[in-house]
Amino acid sequence: MHTVHMTDSLQINEVVRRTGLTSRTLRFYETKGLVAPLRTASGRRIFGERELSRLHQIAVLKSAGLSLSQMQRLFAGHSVDLSAMLTAQLKMLDEEAAQINSTRQIIHFAMSRLDDGERIDAATLCALIESGERMTNQEPREWQAVTDLYFSPEEKAKWATAWQLIGSDFDARSYDAQWQNLGDRIKAAIPMDPESDTAQAFVEEWFELLKPFSAVSTPDMWQSTMKMYDEMDQWMGKGAPDPGFDKSVWNFMKRATAARIMRGGRLPGFEAEKKGD
Repeated sequence: MHTVHMTDSLQINEVVRRTGLTSRTLRFYETKGLVAPLRTASGRRIFGERELSRLHQIAVLKSAGLSLSQMQRLFAGHSVDLSAMLTAQLKMLDEEAAQINSTRQIIHFAMSRLDDGERIDAATLCALIESGERMTNQEPREWQAVTDLYFSPEEKAKWATAWQLIGSDFDARSYDAQWQNLGDRIKAAIPMDPESDTAQAFVEEWFELLKPFSAVSTPDMWQSTMKMYDEMDQWMGKGAPDPGFDKSVWNFMKRATAARIMRGGRLPGFEAEKKGD
């Protein structure tokens, strides 16, 4: 056992005060070999600069999610696959962040019902949270990263309510396939006159597919959706969601829709206030 006489070192009670760690935690770190405080002649633990630096390192590594056993290997200089370790930790943190985000959306979903003046008791609150969780979980994770950029938590809560109105029998996989098929056919037909019969037939089909959403969306929700697709070239790419069409198809359909409106044509399933979008 080493003994030391140092006036610039800290005794354990002072380390506890400065770091917020308990004396039990400090002793536990010592038993695990993570720190090795020196001793005074009377046997008191003394934490010098090296030990205080090690405590700081432990706090930083712990905040990154490393376990004590991983720290032991790292401090001992043993071979550690840091890349694999940090990749696994990042994956876990991403999953935790997704869960936190989902929980926030569920809470906003319940709060949106309160904002609408609904009186909620404990049983109703539980039902709303469960319903919000089902609606939130219907949104694929790759879409969550995009919609978070364009919709506020309150708007996402309203979309969750809209999903509830659409119904549980909605087949998302079949719906996505229909968009992919339509997008491919429009892409193959471009260039074409936006006012042509072919283009206007595509407009008809496009807005028929939009009916589940146009039936429940508000003008603000629709404006945010339009902005999201106007900027789709900024978020499409590897790992991004596939809406079933690219920016060239989107831009053409905006021109074809504008031509329909200029001629006084109607948009299937769309209220008048949304025609200006």
